[in-house]
Amino acid sequence: MKQTFEDFKLIRNPAGQLQLTTRNNEVHNGVYPVRAFPISAADEGLSLMSREGHELAWISQLADDLPEDIRTLIAEELMQREFMPEIHRIMHVSSFATPSTWQLMTNRGEATLTLKSEDHIRRLTHTSLLISDSHGIDFLIPEIDRLDKPSRKLLDRFL
Repeated sequence: MKQTFEDFKLIRNPAGQLQLTTRNNEVHNGVYPVRAFPISAADEGLSLMSREGHELAWISQLADDLPEDIRTLIAEELMQREFMPEIHRIMHVSSFATPSTWQLMTNRGEATLTLKSEDHIRRLTHTSLLISDSHGIDFLIPEIDRLDKPSRKLLDRFL
């Protein structure tokens, strides 16, 4: 049965994990949040999952439905779990054939990705892309139109 925030308590336990206690005093350690739509609607639809991968609670709106202390705990946990640099500029591409190495400027600083195949560039929406590198790190381009012209020109060679 799915629960709302009124049906549970969420704290950080001494081990640094999220601990969810249900209305029936069931305690779940190692709880983690999972967004339903991490790119297109990041603050809408979020599940609190047990360590075993079972949904314990559903939160429909992260911003509006939660008390501040729970929202802060969830935001901290999401920041630790989600690592998806946003590409701001493509500075250099080693080759237009794959595999190729890309030098990037991201929201987390300079980065290098190795694109194994053009299949690792996925269109999320009409204007956003997700690029997976050879190490499994996903790089997001939230708005292709925000890239500078040289970056768009390099990117177009792979689309």
